[in-house]
Amino acid sequence: MEKLVIRNIGQILSGKLEEPIFDGDCMIAIDGKIHEWGYEKDLDCEAATTTVDARGVTLAPGLIDSHVHPVVGDYTPRQQQLHWIDSTLHGGVTTLISAGEVHMPGRPKDIVGLKAMAIASQRWYENFRPSGMKVHAGAPVIEKGMVEEDFKEMADAGVTLLGEVGLGTVKDGKTAQQMVGWARKYGMQSTIHTGGPSIPGSGLIDADMVLETGTDVIGHINGGHSALPDDQIICLCESCQAAFEIVHNGNERAAVLTVNTARELGKLDQVILGTDGPAGSGVQPLGILRMIAMLSAFGNVPAAEAFCFGNGNTARQRALDTGLIEKGYCADFVLLDQAQHAPGETMLASVQLGNLPGVGMTIIDGVIRSERSRNTPPAQRLPERVA
Repeated sequence: MEKLVIRNIGQILSGKLEEPIFDGDCMIAIDGKIHEWGYEKDLDCEAATTTVDARGVTLAPGLIDSHVHPVVGDYTPRQQQLHWIDSTLHGGVTTLISAGEVHMPGRPKDIVGLKAMAIASQRWYENFRPSGMKVHAGAPVIEKGMVEEDFKEMADAGVTLLGEVGLGTVKDGKTAQQMVGWARKYGMQSTIHTGGPSIPGSGLIDADMVLETGTDVIGHINGGHSALPDDQIICLCESCQAAFEIVHNGNERAAVLTVNTARELGKLDQVILGTDGPAGSGVQPLGILRMIAMLSAFGNVPAAEAFCFGNGNTARQRALDTGLIEKGYCADFVLLDQAQHAPGETMLASVQLGNLPGVGMTIIDGVIRSERSRNTPPAQRLPERVA
């Protein structure tokens, strides 16, 4: 039995909008799953195989990037960059979700080839986890001519995602809706490209097509890169029960508009975050933290709630077993503190002023994967492995 004990925690962020901060100063995980938390004096901390002294810093569920474009391993040809996934881990992210492996050189667009690549992509990230990171990949881009049996075949092989609808040859809402329905029938979750074109072959996806297609996630509702007009974004927020995915590589003003509209509608639980990288804008190892800080500062969202956009909301919208402090969920955590010399009386107050926190440690499945971040500003305090 592997038992992780994290003691001397300053505060526990839950990932839950309805109760974003939990009481307690200690977290216990057994065999990679959350077992219990609370105050150390009330918990059984004996027989730990790994002990971490948090030294007063904040513990949060590991962050989730809802929108990435991986290729293979820890390399992206889009920016000719190695180890971008490891760098993202140093930004507090422990789970990545593919919106399509669209930057694969020579990406097959015939139906046999795209199915083969989707299955292979799912397999190679299942078998190889860079720096321990969880990468949900194998997200095929739908193309004209696909039939229901194609989706069943992929689902039977373990594919659970669709790449961004609109990046392939399917450009009309009626055809896209039919294929999204087939995917949903076999347990595959769908995302749609929203806004102006991003890569050769993509095109404008407006609010009407998003509504007609009916995907589970409105991919980069703030544009990737170019956003829709304000009235269309507001219409989507008013009309959809799908997740409103806000990305780092989109329009910041549209991102704030989305959050403000979601708040007015009582739909903040539908807001999730991604980076939409690697892309033309590059790789953003701190993209999720930057979006949390930006939306808290400019969207007037308490920082503890803004963190939920980057973990718990995504976990719920995408039915993941991580991203929430919940018994039996994966013991995936980020330990962070206020950056040195950053304004604000606390870490959360500093984030709400728009500042990045400092990441001191990431843990995935109860195993320490990184310690002091090489990418965030240095934290005031650092957790320490003591046993």
